[in-house]
Amino acid sequence: MFNLRSLRILVTGASSGVGLALARRLVNTPHRVVLTARAESLGRFAAAGIHESECLMIRALDVSSDEQRRFVVDEMNARWGAVDVLINNAGVAYRAVVEHVTEQDRLIQMDVNFRSPMELTRLVLPRMREQRFGRIMNVSSVGGMMAMPTMAVYSASKFALEGASEALWYEVRPWNVRVSLIQPGFIRSDGFEKVRFTPLSRASQGDSPDPYSNHYRFMERFIASLMGRALATPDSVARTVLRQMSRRRPPLRVPATLDARLFSMLRRLLPRRLYHWVLYRSLPGIGRWGSDAP
Repeated sequence: MFNLRSLRILVTGASSGVGLALARRLVNTPHRVVLTARAESLGRFAAAGIHESECLMIRALDVSSDEQRRFVVDEMNARWGAVDVLINNAGVAYRAVVEHVTEQDRLIQMDVNFRSPMELTRLVLPRMREQRFGRIMNVSSVGGMMAMPTMAVYSASKFALEGASEALWYEVRPWNVRVSLIQPGFIRSDGFEKVRFTPLSRASQGDSPDPYSNHYRFMERFIASLMGRALATPDSVARTVLRQMSRRRPPLRVPATLDARLFSMLRRLLPRRLYHWVLYRSLPGIGRWGSDAP
C-alpha cells in the first residue's frame, strides 16, 4: 500500500491561479513535486518565494509540446522512478460564440484543454499500472457539466475531458489507478481578465455593430460580477484537489465550489427541458440579445 503522505507529483499550469495555490501548499511537504509552467512564466515561482530543492523541481512545460511532455515525464521516471499523481491543471479559455470560432481557434483550445492532458496521462499510465497505484487529477470546470454562451469551444474542450476521464475511470481501476475530475465554478480571481478572444470575437467587442455584440457585452459583465462576488478562491480549490488526492477512494467527479454543487444538483433534479429554460431565462440582458448592437 502506498504512503499517501509521500507521493511523486507532477503539476501542470502551476505558475498562476489554482496551480500556484497548489504549488504553495505542496512546498515543504513530504511529497516530491515537479511544478511546471510555460518557459515565459517560470519567473513567477521565484516571485512567490518558491525555489527548487531536493524534493522540488521546477520545469518549463508547454503542455501542447510532445517533446516537452516526454522530457518532463522521463526526467521524473529517471530521478524518482515514476509519477504517482498527475494533476492536469493547465488550461486556456476562449470567449467566442460558435460563429466566431475558426478551425484554427478550435484546435488550439482543444489541444491545450483536452489533447494535452490525455497525452500526459498516456505517458504516466504504464508506470502507474506496473506499480498498481496512481492518481489522475483532471481540473475540469462547471463548463464541463453545462455550456455557457460565448464559451462554446471552451465547454467543448471540458466536455471532451470529462468524457475521456469517465472512460478512463473504468479502464484503469483494476490497477488501483484512480481518476478524478475537479469541477470548479466561479472563483474570486482575475481569471476572467485572462480569457482569450478569437480574431472574430475580439472584433465584436465595444461598440461593434456585430449581431453578437450584446451577447459579449452582457455576458462579460455577468461573469465579472459573479467572479468578484464568489466565495471560492484558488486556494480553496487547491485544498479540494489535495484532499481528494489523499483519499484512498476518491470519487470520479468532485464539484469544487458552491455554484458547481448547485448546478450539479439542478442537472440531476430538473427535467432537461425545464433545466435549459431556467438557465436561458437567467441569462443577463437576454431580451436585448439579437437586437441591433450596441
